[in-house]
Amino acid sequence: MFSKFKDRVNDALAKASKEITEKKLTREDLERVFGDLKISLLQSDVAMETAEEICSDLTDKLEGKEVKRTEAENTIKESFRYTVKNILSVNVPDVVDSIKSSDDVSLVLFLGFNGSGKTSTLVKFASILKNEGFEPVLAAGDTYRAASIEQLEKHGDKLDLKVVKHDYGSDAAAVIYDAMEHAKANDRKVVLADTAGRSHSNTNLMDELKKICRVNSPNWKILVIDSLTGNDSVEQARRFEDAVGVDGVVLTKMDVNEKGGAALSVAHTLGKPILYIGTGQEYEDLETFNPEAISRSILD
Repeated sequence: MFSKFKDRVNDALAKASKEITEKKLTREDLERVFGDLKISLLQSDVAMETAEEICSDLTDKLEGKEVKRTEAENTIKESFRYTVKNILSVNVPDVVDSIKSSDDVSLVLFLGFNGSGKTSTLVKFASILKNEGFEPVLAAGDTYRAASIEQLEKHGDKLDLKVVKHDYGSDAAAVIYDAMEHAKANDRKVVLADTAGRSHSNTNLMDELKKICRVNSPNWKILVIDSLTGNDSVEQARRFEDAVGVDGVVLTKMDVNEKGGAALSVAHTLGKPILYIGTGQEYEDLETFNPEAISRSILD
């Protein structure tokens, strides 16, 4: 994970450390030596404003310090690691704990772009909840994509979980409403709702998403983003945040992501927590996001 990101950033930080002489560091020195770092971040799909924030924060931390040439690389790397961890460490709530503590049925809505991995993420999260003793109800709210309902039913059968569905072309808000009613009637604590993949520029589908939220008032709106989409992930996040609000993010395909910039960019520009990362195709391949581990994996 992040192999290209690691190589580029490590090379840039090593080069920067070699240019530092044994004197008090000035802002001009630091802005000059961090030029390559900014380019490396941009090449790793880090958004411009995020790359600038990282370099600015590093400059603020190191300005005025006297750093020996022999210690420069470690000092810069530790400062970089600390900066990255701070960007990623938006208060990360525990979704499972919030469901446990609620007296009412919790609705977790999964939304995102076409092909981002919403359904796969939903069923992985269902598996997590089942291991915690829940029996989540699955709502087949994607009534557009061919075979989407059958896909969710197949997973429901494997996990032995109820799937509430309507016909294709049905009102997704009504499907999810019926799933909530089923959960209430059968003493289930949580509904996980799938939705149609939609382009953030598709007005009609975004209006449908607004209706789903208006009718059902989800407790959690979780945006699922394909981490391989690079800088477009930031635009996706902003559009969904503007349309319905986002409570947290899941980044999929992180196991094959060589660049890694999406995590930094989304966390920084959206200011919302990354809850989980998808690391494979199996039910257990949904990992709780760990800012400390990610910030270290970028350099180590």
